[in-house]
Amino acid sequence: MSFRKQKKAALYEKLRAVTNSNAMNKTSIIVDASKYIGKLKERVDRLNQEIGSSQVPTVETSVPVQVTVETLEKGFLVNVVSENECPGLLISILEAFEELGLDVLDARVSCTDNFQLEAVGGENQGNTDSIDAQVVKKAVIEAINDWAEQ
Repeated sequence: MSFRKQKKAALYEKLRAVTNSNAMNKTSIIVDASKYIGKLKERVDRLNQEIGSSQVPTVETSVPVQVTVETLEKGFLVNVVSENECPGLLISILEAFEELGLDVLDARVSCTDNFQLEAVGGENQGNTDSIDAQVVKKAVIEAINDWAEQ
């Protein structure tokens, strides 16, 4: 068997193993792999929706606070929304930003009748660790939980 045929056979065998395919011909293996990729894509989309719309109930008000974080070219867009007033919550969130080494580049806040925060945060120059949206979201959620416990 030539080297090229061995390489192809090894590739198809790997595809069969990864996709749990029992198919024997190449076309069926590729079809199974395509279906498997589609299922993975659906799963990723579903998880992204869950992450994007996660709600954190606060202990004090038992009203959900919605937190979303999006990655921007240089920083993050953070949205926090609650149906109730949340005195002191803004300070807790800004302290979480500071702990992460994020500068608030732009922000809109409303604390009348409800709480809404839309902030754009960018990394400090001295911050060498790369921060992703999940880390920012986790820090904001922890700040909300800490605030609610006070």
